[in-house]
Amino acid sequence: MDGLTIRQSQGLLETGKTASELRSQPFADKPSQPSAGQATFADTLKEAIGSVNALQKQADTKAQELATGKTDNIQDVMMASEKADIGLRLMVNVRNKIIEAYQEVMKMQV
Repeated sequence: MDGLTIRQSQGLLETGKTASELRSQPFADKPSQPSAGQATFADTLKEAIGSVNALQKQADTKAQELATGKTDNIQDVMMASEKADIGLRLMVNVRNKIIEAYQEVMKMQV
């Protein structure tokens, strides 16, 4: 594959080597790890997806309780459903922004 990959650009930033020097190296280099206490982007994204999933499960549970007659508090069910809906819409928008950013990076010429 010709061109600069994300892995190679990270190597350029960390080592100051040229792209041709990085191409000649095997992929044995491990990406740098964040220092203790720092969350990576992937960790933050996983946490956000987990919290949206928890909101969805909570809304489903409350809807089931309402349907089976275990509760008659429609307000709580509606609030849980709206929280889950808002969280899901937010995650979809975040995903769209990530895809847009990725596409912009792929359009860049080196």
